[in-house]
Amino acid sequence: MARANDQVEALLQEYAEFIAIRGGEAFRARAYEKAARAVGGYPQDVSTLDAKGLREIPNVGRSVADKIQEYLRTGRMSAVDEARTAVPEGVRELIAIPGLGPRKAMTLYEELGTTTVDQLVDAIHQERLRDLKGFGERSEANILRGISALRKAGEGRILVSTALDIAEQLVGELSQIRGCVRCAYAGSLRRMRETVGDLDILVAARGSAAFMDALVALPTTAEVIARGAKKTSVRTSAGLQVDLRVLPPASWGAGLQYFTGSRAHNIHTRELAVRQGLKLSEYGLFDAESGESVTSETEEAIYERLGLPWIPPTLREDRGEIQAGLRGELPDLVADKDIRGDLHTHTDLTDGLAPLEDMVAAAAARGYAYYAVTDHAPNLSMQRMTAEKILAQRERVRALDGAHRGMRLLHGTELNIAPDGSLDWPDEFLADFDLCVASVHSHFDRSRQELTRRLIRACENPYVAVIGHPTTRRIGRRPGIDADFDAVFAACARTGTALEINAHPERLDLCDEDILRAKRYGVKFAVNSDAHAVTHLPYVRYGVATAQRGWLTADDIINTWPLTRLRRFLGARGRRAKGT
Repeated sequence: MARANDQVEALLQEYAEFIAIRGGEAFRARAYEKAARAVGGYPQDVSTLDAKGLREIPNVGRSVADKIQEYLRTGRMSAVDEARTAVPEGVRELIAIPGLGPRKAMTLYEELGTTTVDQLVDAIHQERLRDLKGFGERSEANILRGISALRKAGEGRILVSTALDIAEQLVGELSQIRGCVRCAYAGSLRRMRETVGDLDILVAARGSAAFMDALVALPTTAEVIARGAKKTSVRTSAGLQVDLRVLPPASWGAGLQYFTGSRAHNIHTRELAVRQGLKLSEYGLFDAESGESVTSETEEAIYERLGLPWIPPTLREDRGEIQAGLRGELPDLVADKDIRGDLHTHTDLTDGLAPLEDMVAAAAARGYAYYAVTDHAPNLSMQRMTAEKILAQRERVRALDGAHRGMRLLHGTELNIAPDGSLDWPDEFLADFDLCVASVHSHFDRSRQELTRRLIRACENPYVAVIGHPTTRRIGRRPGIDADFDAVFAACARTGTALEINAHPERLDLCDEDILRAKRYGVKFAVNSDAHAVTHLPYVRYGVATAQRGWLTADDIINTWPLTRLRRFLGARGRRAKGT
């Protein structure tokens, strides 16, 4: 299931947090954070590497390599085990709250004796945090928002990317079993929701025993919750529930439609069937009076009999898709094949893990027509960018332009939007970039008015083409900023600034609901990977799925356009700055 890289990344990140909690050197904690990210983004499975191979991973030295080898050999990291015993369990629980760092968590433990989230909520309501150094009334509000996000994320849900990796492997294995006619995942994963509570796997076959046996026998199955002839439920070692259902092949379409959901969509389709004298269930579409089967083998046939076109799973949330289908007005949704390029990526010049040449080659291998390199600008101080470095990179980008399968390169930058809305470099310097993405990376706790004005001022800069990860959220880790996004969307439409759909599965920012709102203002969008490693480039698929959930067509998204049209869009902003 999960690569060893993912497990090692989590342990190294946990160790970095322990260093910070215990007051260790900041540079040491940062070194382990960098190593964790490097391992997670490394294309080769670390379990296949020897000590020398491990040390070839960026930011992995002898000490980190030794810890990785220990884990691969024993399944444990003794340094992490020791740190866990040295840090109170309550502090580790508090660290999970988005926006509450290790040192503040330790302060709460030492000063207030806080060891649980519930105790922290009580302390906030009693206004006990306001007298602590480094805290205040605004801190209390932000921590409460973080707790709300933590509890929402803690409802047994996992990221869509994790769920999809598991589901695709399960479908692949079950499809190989003799007698399998069809196999697919359904549920919220098929609808590509940003998080998934459990996996629904469907098999069409005339017998079920072999499939149930195979699921129970998987090495990742930790517990059998229930087992029957039609349905078996297990819990994986990662705590994810998997429900396997075996359907008669003749009922495949009805079962797939039913178990894909959503519940609200299914209620609406069943009501539509009733009005036509029909009955719709997971077994098929039947005549309500005679009980005779009308159709059941394919989803397309079921929707057609109800007077609807086939509705893509990403739209099945009962947000107007049935009414639009009845009117013949369903959108022609953007698809993976429509993406012509990636407009937000990084290299090892700043916080990326791969050199420019590797990122460009990997992008070209994806068949892109164009690709933008947008490393961080200097105000994100940890990246140590300078004007000299970015200009030297530009020369390298120009030299590589068209060298890989004819793919054209754009040289850009990801600017940091300061609290007052200003940017890293003056306009005359920005004018020479092909593309500028501007993003908020800090000071998330400012007032709603300040945050709104901050984003709008960035939109109004004539050289900013895209607002990156607009809400700044990290799913399950950090809530989005509290800005008036309707005002921001209106400003984007007025200034011709695109909004990013950041495809990193921990972000998916904008989310589908925000996309639906923004589209009403006439905003254009960019679906970008925000790749910091070669292995991140395929994240675009999650951004496309999120765009579909927001009802976007290819024309709504600027990086589906031919390069000539994209350049006109980018150039128009610069011309406005010059008054031409």
